[in-house]
Amino acid sequence: MGIKSVFYASILLLVTQADLIAAEQPATVKLYVLGIAQDAGYPQLNCYQPHCERGWRQPAARRGATSLALVNEANDTRYLIEATPDIKTQLYLLHGLSPGPLTGVFLTHGHMGHYTGLMHFGREAAATIALPVYVMPRMSTFLRTNGPWSQLVRLNNISLVNLSANTPRALDDQVSITPMLVPHRDEFTETVGYRIKGPNKTALFIPDIDKWSAWDLSIVALVDAVDYALIDASFFKDGELPNRNMAEVPHPFVVETMHLFEDLAAIQRDKIIFIHFNHTNPLLNRQSEAFRLVTNAGYRVAEPGMMLSL
Repeated sequence: MGIKSVFYASILLLVTQADLIAAEQPATVKLYVLGIAQDAGYPQLNCYQPHCERGWRQPAARRGATSLALVNEANDTRYLIEATPDIKTQLYLLHGLSPGPLTGVFLTHGHMGHYTGLMHFGREAAATIALPVYVMPRMSTFLRTNGPWSQLVRLNNISLVNLSANTPRALDDQVSITPMLVPHRDEFTETVGYRIKGPNKTALFIPDIDKWSAWDLSIVALVDAVDYALIDASFFKDGELPNRNMAEVPHPFVVETMHLFEDLAAIQRDKIIFIHFNHTNPLLNRQSEAFRLVTNAGYRVAEPGMMLSL
């Protein structure tokens, strides 16, 4: 073998070894699931039906409102996505997964399960100092001009950071978050989902939306372009709320979403992780027929503590 061949062989060996070493390194950017239920959690206030009774009688079956944590261990940063009414328990879960101070909070919209946990950053509780809270323009105005949230701003417990639709917000040299406007009941604020980009993989987070058909973007195309998709599964199917017209709460039913993706390859369906379950949704019960139907079809169901490597 000539000198040039030996040189190229050595370079190839070094590149191969570097690739193997990189592949063996544990991911430093992680997305954790902290909560999976609809805004009011599971079981829900005033619900004493059999489907809620399991949660009342079995503390281990209880679930907090939907929330994620984005952690970069290399930079020692921890971002909370959604400030829910269950924030105390969820931050304790995060502390067990990744001990350290909270770096910031991202909010999607102004419904009770997505922002009211901010109260715990006030002087009656944690009394944080200038904690960055990333918000869209209407959400920023809402928090600045309505008590008790305005007090958090005035006392500098939180520092509002404005986001712009479709504009990535770099958190460091490895991670960025891009808000995307979605159609929803926007009584007080706009509603967004997030595209979260890590050094190796990307995730889509859309906990609340009306119907996929009401959006000017294709959810199928968006799922195709990411590695994980944590998406709205508030209700399993029509008729889930007795004596109520479910057109008044037009979330995509899980069975509708499954029908939308049924012709895709198994590797695509595996990207989809259902989240944001109303207390009536049988997917909260892992022993239910609905849970078996969904998982047998190749989809996933979010659970607190679930970790996704980015």
